[in-house]
Amino acid sequence: MKVLLVEDDASLREGMGELVSELADVQAVGTIDEALSALETGRFDLVMTDLRIAGGHNDGRSILEAARRRLHPVVVVSAAGPDEVAEALHPFEPDGLLIKPFQVDDIMGLVERFLELKRQAVAASEAPLSEGSADWTELAPGARTATAPTQAPWTWVRLTSEADFQWRRPSGADALLLLEGSLDLDGEHYAAPCYLFLAVGAAPRVKTRTGAVAVCVPLRG
Repeated sequence: MKVLLVEDDASLREGMGELVSELADVQAVGTIDEALSALETGRFDLVMTDLRIAGGHNDGRSILEAARRRLHPVVVVSAAGPDEVAEALHPFEPDGLLIKPFQVDDIMGLVERFLELKRQAVAASEAPLSEGSADWTELAPGARTATAPTQAPWTWVRLTSEADFQWRRPSGADALLLLEGSLDLDGEHYAAPCYLFLAVGAAPRVKTRTGAVAVCVPLRG
């Protein structure tokens, strides 16, 4: 598992990086350009970014936007209060918020929450729902979804080739593990196997030429 850490204070970046490295591989960077480059070339199970970078008021916003386009979960770290963070990021919302100064348990617990989400998605993938199960229902033309009683709250999605529809997400956030085929979500292409994160309120345009199978696991707490 891999975390992208964006913090311009070198000593804080080192300290946070050492803590998070106990749970996952960490790529720690100190500038917006480095962060955007990392997001263009890599996949992360979590992105953690300071709100203010190199003296800017809300430079973390550009990182959040870039990470959200690539369907990464984002935790914003800030010395500002929740209301100020919300105003700086509006209309976007981070998937988690870590207020400075924080305790070791705060950062470790928050990171573990998102890493556990991926572990749950991987566990779900190891118990696939049969294509012939009666639990499947039509979501849209060429798209079926199912939540088997014995697997709740996991949701399975199966798409035929050339499926094309607007995926209306519920109010909560979901991990999505793409197991077979490929997907275009809001114009971004993803090929299996691939771990994605659908933030609260996400409603991506979904297309597939190959067909696809995926499992979704909700973020809890």
